Amino acid sequence: MTQVHSTAVVDPQAQLDASVSVGPYTVIGPHVRIGAGTTIGAHCVIEGRTTIGRDNRIFQFSSLGAVPQDKKYAGEPTELVIGDRNVIREFCTFNLGVPGAGGVTRVGNDNWIMAYTHIAHDCRVDDHTTLANNTTLAGHVHLADWVTVGGLTGIHQFVSIGAHAMLGFASAVTQDVPPFMLVDGNPLAVRGFNIVGLRRRDFSAQRLAAVKQMHRLLYRQGKTLDEARAGIAALATEMPEAAGDVALMESFLANSTRGIAR
Repeated sequence: MTQVHSTAVVDPQAQLDASVSVGPYTVIGPHVRIGAGTTIGAHCVIEGRTTIGRDNRIFQFSSLGAVPQDKKYAGEPTELVIGDRNVIREFCTFNLGVPGAGGVTRVGNDNWIMAYTHIAHDCRVDDHTTLANNTTLAGHVHLADWVTVGGLTGIHQFVSIGAHAMLGFASAVTQDVPPFMLVDGNPLAVRGFNIVGLRRRDFSAQRLAAVKQMHRLLYRQGKTLDEARAGIAALATEMPEAAGDVALMESFLANSTRGIAR
């Protein structure tokens, strides 16, 4: 049987796997679905059309699936979808999406999300990210795999952060951050590339060398963005082991809509 504390209020229409645990005074709405092995702490509110996967650990006082903080929202049936094996610490707030922009806020798998993090409407957080305390994502932000965000950092709406990037403490992020880069500050500045994180993920010497060269082309050689992109494309032939990393960078730069931090 589902382990629901006697003081919790779970709507009879909510769909909870038999192995879900619900703590004291938590409230769960009728359109919520929660997968096997997920535990929910005390005093949480999970509402809206919210789907939560397997083996998540949701700590006390979190609010998941509340209506978006968007004045245009008028009660449409939008969603929040959370994957598997995420840790969601105290006082986190994840909102539903809004119509016209997909209508879904998504959080992937294996993310480590610390206290007071806000994920606004229509954000997409992929897999293996780390969001330190008081990370604030405005609407439509995209964080790719393995992104690390320092505490007290704010990310402007529609900004994209590339895979393996690291954002330092108390940064104001108003432009896209390319994959692998290390940035911080207000105004934001690129400080280097995320060599410590890449080594922890077992990047080979050739892959690290390719990332270092991409950083140089973008930030250290006085090139225009078009010139830097041409140099980056050539690295796929020069360093074939890093072809996937080069393709990741090329795709990100081609699809950037807010301009990159530079």
